[in-house]
Amino acid sequence: LAAAGAAARGATAYVTLEPCAHRGGRGPACTDSLIAAGIPRVVIGEVDPDPRTAGQGIARLRAAGIQAEIGVCADEAAELHAGFRLRLKEGRPLVTLKLATSLDGRIALSNGESRWITGPAARARTHLIRAESDAVLVGSATARADDPELTCRLPGLSGHSPIRVILAGRVEPLLPLRLVRTARDVPTWIVTAETPAAHVREWLEKAGVRLLPAAADARGRPEAKAALMALGAAGITRLMVEGGGAVAAALLSAGLVDRIAWFRAPLALGADARPGLGPLGLTALDAATRFRRLSLEQLGDDVLETLIRAP
Repeated sequence: LAAAGAAARGATAYVTLEPCAHRGGRGPACTDSLIAAGIPRVVIGEVDPDPRTAGQGIARLRAAGIQAEIGVCADEAAELHAGFRLRLKEGRPLVTLKLATSLDGRIALSNGESRWITGPAARARTHLIRAESDAVLVGSATARADDPELTCRLPGLSGHSPIRVILAGRVEPLLPLRLVRTARDVPTWIVTAETPAAHVREWLEKAGVRLLPAAADARGRPEAKAALMALGAAGITRLMVEGGGAVAAALLSAGLVDRIAWFRAPLALGADARPGLGPLGLTALDAATRFRRLSLEQLGDDVLETLIRAP
């Protein structure tokens, strides 16, 4: 609206979510901005579930004489806002677990070699999922072993890299990592159950890293639900989890994986290779989290299977 200026007067605004009726940290309520801009018609995907708005935005628009149409592309809008709704309902983000494995569910050889199990098309799709996420999370073991960038490097989308999150029991071993060294360029957060020493905290703050405290599990690592709640409180609505096997197993065991993006390469690595999932400790099949397939897509020689947790 600010960019359009006077050209917005008399135009139609199309929005996926009901314009908010409350003032946020970024400026005035969206309804007030639309009214001030002289917009006569607003087409809305779905009503805002946030109780601070929840229909009040629509009512305010109509009271100002603006035509408000609701429910256009409602299913598509609901998909866009799935993480937002879950954060409002449960306080945590929507979790998509990304796995890139061999046919037998392995992510690396026994010696640690893993580049590249999947091909260029699958890797490009991984970058797109990053761009569609608020944050991408890895465990500290994966962060130390791979020293990844976790950015979106697709042409035209480099500015859409997510917040990088490390789940860590201990913070000091993370200091040399690229994720930490580049935190001024792309935000990096560390969720930890540890209270770091003062000099470590000071070093991280100077590097631009944000620390989020979370309750510890029995091993002194951040407890899975507590970590997600900390991220939800920090505003994260869609979280992509990229590794490793222990983090994936902890989230699955706690019933906190909502979707899976499973990339499979047409090769087998054998039982001596490293598994994509750590131990789940199941003693009955009924205790396993079940998923249903949303889609199956060919990406070069690889396959992407997208699954959603079954009700």
